[in-house]
Amino acid sequence: MRPRSLQLVIAFDTTAAALAFEAAAPAAGLTGRLIPVPTAITAGCGLAWRDDPASRNAARALLEQEGIAGASLYELVI
Repeated sequence: MRPRSLQLVIAFDTTAAALAFEAAAPAAGLTGRLIPVPTAITAGCGLAWRDDPASRNAARALLEQEGIAGASLYELVI
């Protein structure tokens, strides 16, 4: 079994928002990736961004810069 660790998870309301964030993330220095998650968590989208918790502020700034509304940031042990 893989060791668990604290991760930043960003849930998106729409697939378009998740893909827009994924496209803009490398330029912002974010190294995470999109992961599939149950749609009950992501309000129907089925995608979330997983990254190191230290990137929380950079991720929040990117969400604002790209005008991505409806994203929820969580820190989860996964």
